[in-house]
Amino acid sequence: MPDTPFRTERDTMGALHVPADALWGASTQRAVENFPVSGLRMPRRFLRALGLVKAAAARTNAALGRLDPALAWAIADAAEAIADGTHDAHFPVDVFQTGSGTSTNMNANEVIARLAKAHPNDHVNLGQSSNDVIPTCLQLAAGLAIREVLLPAIEALEGTFERKATETWEVVKTGRTHLQDATPIRLGQVFRGYAGQMARTRRRLATALLDLDELPLGGTAVGTGVNTHPEFAARVCALLSERLGTPVRETDNHPQAQATLDAALAASAAVRSAALSLRKIADDVRWLASGPRCGLGEIALPEVQPGSSIMPGKVNPVIPESLLMACAHAVGADTVVALAGHASQFELNTMLPLAAHHLVTSVEILGAAAANFDRRCARGIVATARGPELVERSLMLATALVPHVGYDAAAAIAKEAASSGRTIREVARERTTLTDAERAAILDSSRMTEPR
Repeated sequence: MPDTPFRTERDTMGALHVPADALWGASTQRAVENFPVSGLRMPRRFLRALGLVKAAAARTNAALGRLDPALAWAIADAAEAIADGTHDAHFPVDVFQTGSGTSTNMNANEVIARLAKAHPNDHVNLGQSSNDVIPTCLQLAAGLAIREVLLPAIEALEGTFERKATETWEVVKTGRTHLQDATPIRLGQVFRGYAGQMARTRRRLATALLDLDELPLGGTAVGTGVNTHPEFAARVCALLSERLGTPVRETDNHPQAQATLDAALAASAAVRSAALSLRKIADDVRWLASGPRCGLGEIALPEVQPGSSIMPGKVNPVIPESLLMACAHAVGADTVVALAGHASQFELNTMLPLAAHHLVTSVEILGAAAANFDRRCARGIVATARGPELVERSLMLATALVPHVGYDAAAAIAKEAASSGRTIREVARERTTLTDAERAAILDSSRMTEPR
């Protein structure tokens, strides 16, 4: 017998001891005892979505004449409290549970039922199944995370990089391909490239949201809609749209919506693409700021904390490094979601809680890290004099000579400059018949940053 105060609850399998102050019942307690695996709980946004779905379902069932209005409003009030996070402590079920998420659905049903003095199955779960509620909440939660956390961070970075492009447009630096010197590029063009990455990331995420907004609700057990009203899902979606300000809708093909993770897979792929795009930027920024004396040093980053416990004066690019770790986390989470997609057999996917946890959490972490990178790093980037200094020493200035002296002659000039330690400009003065004015115009690095 437990040492702590308890009460006895029953489900269809028998009696269990439940903590006396717990709002959950026997079904949830059985899951707590069956799955002492990780200590991980479903994400806050997932519980928010679950509460909103239960509230909208109760109101809809009342409107359809299937539930007493007074009881429906009590259920809706309790569900809204769950959506607001009031009862998070009463959702103890581990992420690593039944693959349909039935334990989490019943957890919500039992907590709401106890608060509203209702029956968890007959009233709170009316017209629903774990098999359509859980994937619906997965998609709602992922959509909320993208809209509320990741997209704002991406949009902010896009604006920051556009401003940096304008600020640094006149700074010409050495371009690099294969980690080797290439022809000159404006630092502003580099930042404009980053802004372009963010704009396209934004579009990919918006496309993914279209699929996430198509909800499986209404399919109940296997996508046929057994035991639910024909208008139930459409009405619930209308209430959710009004509540969230997002036009969610009932799917027009329930079997595919419940039998697969396709919408989540597409969203996860878009998040992975965002992570890899951000990773490229964060890594570039680290390299461009490397040094400050013995590296590239073409930009300077805001100094936010000492970088070493042993080397005085060292300052490391810690904010980009934080973003890089969040990017790695998102790529790993996408792999988990992809593997979860393999658990779609016949009429149901059976890794829904795992997919929900990894997708929602990865979006939240990536969005937070990207926003932090924007505020504490990207906005404070400044150009140094190092970029223009290096471009004058670059051997790739010889590329500008090709239309005037030919490829072979330009290559010979580059080789001699490399072996002698002189600049292209100095060798070209000896090995071409170009006038000083012609050489100056041809080897003007800013003229090499656009088609001519």
